[in-house]
Amino acid sequence: MIIVTGAAGFIGSYLIKKLNNENFKAIIAVDKFGNLAKDQHLEGRSIQEKVDRDVFFDWLDRHYEEVEFIFHLGARTDTAEFDKALLKRLNTDYSKEVWKRAVQYQIPLVYASSAATYGLGEFGYDDEESTIPKLQPLNPYGDSKNEFDLWTLHQTEKPLFWAGLKFFNVYGPHEDHKGRMASVVWHAYHQILNTGQMQLFRSHNPDYADGEQMRDFVYVKDVVDVCYFLMHYRKDSGIYNLGSGKARSFVDLTKAVFEALGKEPIIHFIDTPVDIREKYQYFTEANMEKLKSKGYTAPFYTLEEGVTDYVHNYLIKKHIKP
Repeated sequence: MIIVTGAAGFIGSYLIKKLNNENFKAIIAVDKFGNLAKDQHLEGRSIQEKVDRDVFFDWLDRHYEEVEFIFHLGARTDTAEFDKALLKRLNTDYSKEVWKRAVQYQIPLVYASSAATYGLGEFGYDDEESTIPKLQPLNPYGDSKNEFDLWTLHQTEKPLFWAGLKFFNVYGPHEDHKGRMASVVWHAYHQILNTGQMQLFRSHNPDYADGEQMRDFVYVKDVVDVCYFLMHYRKDSGIYNLGSGKARSFVDLTKAVFEALGKEPIIHFIDTPVDIREKYQYFTEANMEKLKSKGYTAPFYTLEEGVTDYVHNYLIKKHIKP
C-alpha cells in the first residue's frame, strides 16, 4: 500500500492519478474529507481506503506492515494564514508524527516543504542544507515549513529513505478548489474569460519593470513525476528543490494564457497592496542541480508548454477529474 496525505488536494490528487496510471492501485488516501470541491478530485481513482487525517496515526499503527511508501503532502497551505497555533498543529507537529512513525516502522517518506522557506532569497535558492538555519521566511506558513525542515535535519533517527521537496510555484489541474490561493495561471484564465484582460501587480522595485517580477513556475505533471522517481530511487536522503529551474515573469505567464486562448494580450497594472508590499518576492528560481545529479534527467515543461496543456486540456474543458 502507498499512503498519500492531502489526497484530495491539488498535488495529492494528481499524484494518485500518476500512481494509478503506473498500475499502483492500493492507495490509502488520507485527508479531511467532506469538502465536495476537493473530494471530487478523487472520483474515478483506484483507492483502497480513505482515512480521515484525525485517525490516520491509529490506522497506521495497525496497518504499518502493509505500507510500502508514504507521500506526506497534506498541510495548511494558505500563505495568508496567521494563526500560528493552527499552522503548528497541522503543518509542523502533524509532520513530526508522520516522521516518527516512518522511523519506527522503517517506511520510506517523501514530504512537502516549500519555496516559501527561502523568504526574499537573501541566501539564494540553492537546496544546500547548511543554509536552512539561516533562512528567513516571510510568513507563518513559510515558518512552519522551515521549522519542520530544520527539525528533520537534527534528528538522529531517520527513515530508511526520506526527501523533503521544496515546491516552487506549482500550477495545473485539480487546483480549482483553492480559490485565491490558486495559481496565477488559474486566475489569469478566469479573469481573461470574464473581462477580456488581466490585472497584474505594478512593480515597486526600481530593478524590475511592471509585470517583470519573476517566479519559478512548475507544472504539476513534473512535480508528480519527480515524486514517482524518488519512490523508486530511495537513495541520498535529504531536502531537494522542486521547480522548473527557470524563472519567468508574470507578463510571460499572462501572455502564454492569452496565446492559449487565441486572444490578443491586454494587461493592466495595479498597485501591490500595501500590507504585502514590503514582503513581496521579486524573484525565485530553483537550483535543480542536486536532483539532476541523482539521475533525474526528464525534461521539465516550459511555461508555454505547461500553460497550453493546462488551458486546452483541462480549463477549457472544465474537466475537473482528468
